[in-house]
Amino acid sequence: MKLLGVIAVLAAGTAQAQEFEPRSDDRVLDADAMAQEVVGRTHEFFDGGVSFFSVSGTYSYTYSDGGRAYGTWELQDAGAGGVICTSFAAGFSRCDMYVHDGTRLVLITEDGTRFPVRAAS
Repeated sequence: MKLLGVIAVLAAGTAQAQEFEPRSDDRVLDADAMAQEVVGRTHEFFDGGVSFFSVSGTYSYTYSDGGRAYGTWELQDAGAGGVICTSFAAGFSRCDMYVHDGTRLVLITEDGTRFPVRAAS
């Protein structure tokens, strides 16, 4: 029963991921370009948080206060661009899209919130 709940959450996340609406001046990354920009790289955000999508499929996010969130990720091509869906160890999942806004890489969450990447390494 628990597995069915996880599958339902993942399916819902995937459906929402297909509804991303980047801005007209964003350069949307396909799955291959997203893999080059995101996988195996560390991204620091302006709030001090740092994300890392490892090449082995694990994910970690370090909050500015030092707290951490862990999970696994899957890269998908959603037709309108690539999305990266993360299943967190805490029991929830989320899909995000990365775009270039002309000056930097920007993470867009399922609900349309934008988080510019301050630095990538």
